[in-house]
Amino acid sequence: MNQYESVIIINPNVDEEGIKSLIQKFTNLINTDGKLEKVEELGKRKLAYEVQKNKEGSYVVFNFEANSNLIAELERNYRITDEVIKFMTIKVEK
Repeated sequence: MNQYESVIIINPNVDEEGIKSLIQKFTNLINTDGKLEKVEELGKRKLAYEVQKNKEGSYVVFNFEANSNLIAELERNYRITDEVIKFMTIKVEK
């Protein structure tokens, strides 16, 4: 299994309860075929450039261990979740 770090930016209009439910949804997905190590909520931050007409967004960072086939499924779920406006997943070298 490989180490990964995934950063998602959530629409700033989503309330705290909505963010918690999104984190839970993605945590459950990661834990199906991997092992979540850490979730960091970085809060609302100003974006470097406008994304989908938003000037800011709520950042969440997932650090986890998983097989490479999970990444495609995770990113597919990011794409179809309307509240996620941007995401990036990278492989972390040990």
